[in-house]
Amino acid sequence: MRRYKYITFQDRRTLAAAYERGERAADIAERLGVTVATVYRELKRGESTDGSGNVILDRNQRPAYSPVIAQQTVQASFKRRGRTTAESNAGV
Repeated sequence: MRRYKYITFQDRRTLAAAYERGERAADIAERLGVTVATVYRELKRGESTDGSGNVILDRNQRPAYSPVIAQQTVQASFKRRGRTTAESNAGV
């Protein structure tokens, strides 16, 4: 049976720090206990953009990742789907 894990805000902060240091997605995934695909989805979820919608690049010339933006996106998605914060934090 496959277990699914919701990424927490602390996980997002860990991902952001590792990504900023230039670590590989595979290494980040292993540290967080998720798949590489999950890391790439999370990076896409937290992309930072400027006022005109252009993606902001970090010092490694990769799309910048913001754990705050990613968390806000997830919470908005849960709200649209009718999930409560308590359910999402419990890993249901």
